[in-house]
Amino acid sequence: MERKKIILAYSGGLDTSVILKWLDAKGFDVIAYVANVGQNEDFSEIENKAYATGAKKVYVEDLREEFVTDYIFPAMQGNALYEGRYLLGTSIARPLIAKRQIDLAMQEDTVYVSHGSTGKGNDQVRFEFAYFALLPNVQIVAPWKDQEFLSAFKGRSDLLAYAQQHGIQVKASIKKPYSEDENLLHISHEAGILEDPSLRCPDEVFSHTRSPKDAPDSEAHLEIEFADGIPVRVTNLDDGSEHTDPLELFLYLNEVGSLHAIGRVDMVENRYIGIKSRGIYETPGGTILWQAHRDLEGIAMDKEVMHLRDMLTPKFSELIYNGLWFSPEMDFLMSAFNKSQEDITGTVRLALYKGNVIMEGRTSPTSLYNQDLSSMEVEGGYNPMDCKGFISINGIRLKAHNLVLRKKPYKWRGYES
Repeated sequence: MERKKIILAYSGGLDTSVILKWLDAKGFDVIAYVANVGQNEDFSEIENKAYATGAKKVYVEDLREEFVTDYIFPAMQGNALYEGRYLLGTSIARPLIAKRQIDLAMQEDTVYVSHGSTGKGNDQVRFEFAYFALLPNVQIVAPWKDQEFLSAFKGRSDLLAYAQQHGIQVKASIKKPYSEDENLLHISHEAGILEDPSLRCPDEVFSHTRSPKDAPDSEAHLEIEFADGIPVRVTNLDDGSEHTDPLELFLYLNEVGSLHAIGRVDMVENRYIGIKSRGIYETPGGTILWQAHRDLEGIAMDKEVMHLRDMLTPKFSELIYNGLWFSPEMDFLMSAFNKSQEDITGTVRLALYKGNVIMEGRTSPTSLYNQDLSSMEVEGGYNPMDCKGFISINGIRLKAHNLVLRKKPYKWRGYES
């Protein structure tokens, strides 16, 4: 029987290592695909482990710069924020990983792909929606939704026993009592000891940001320059250092944000499949960029464009969270957001201090701010008498509403009818 090629999204951890060997035993020639999106890993070690576990070929792809320019920056332009708090660090990385996996499937002339996401989480949806969007005839092998696999592996002990039986190297270190996902934008911590939302997250869980208690007692002062809504330069105003390369710029913001305790979030969110989960997130560089970008929009974006865009942002965030990056509705929103960003150009000065991002000033050559018009001290060409007619006209419907209410026999906000 001819063995089919399959592209496995491989991390080198226990789950995907067992899956690699299991797929090999099922008759597949496994091609392991390792995506570097900024996680702190020894990729040479992962590559060697994949070959030792039975992979016929291994691809290690450095996707960090593409992650910044084609995923993080566009998400920032739309101010993506899921349920008002989560900067979507895991969600934004998944379509990029899946896209390159499908590229490799086409390069290797196969329609078979596999991943190690569980049947309870969000990632299974994100990966598989992307697969379908990019390769409609794709054949997905998802072991954690396969009855044969589930019968053989009911828990971690079964995985460890299988690894030992087949000589799969397992790290000797004690597994953390919670799960993590790390990339350039953030690190998340969830499950295990973090599942009780009534308990404060232990300090030792945080790994990408200092505690505000341990952060420097002095502010760090930055200037971030944007062109059409995209950050193009970060300058440290204290030491004069500059960063213009997108990847280096973002790495630097992560570094300085981490030092000053920026970007911690502890929240209970709603997963796509309907389960609530508690997540601990650390997003230092992203938090700085999101806040600076939003601040610049305040001076350079038209009011009605901003309000309309802000109505679309929750849907945009939901689409990212639910794995619909490659969808017609996302194409529509991206087109609208790109148009809204055409004049978001200028600089924002800010200070970082013990977990806080403090805005210190903003300037823009496309500024819509008129200091004379806004001033309470200067008339600036504004005639207050114009408001008399404006208010009277807009008050007509309120008068009509009141007349209707007076005909109804009930109380309305404290008024007797």
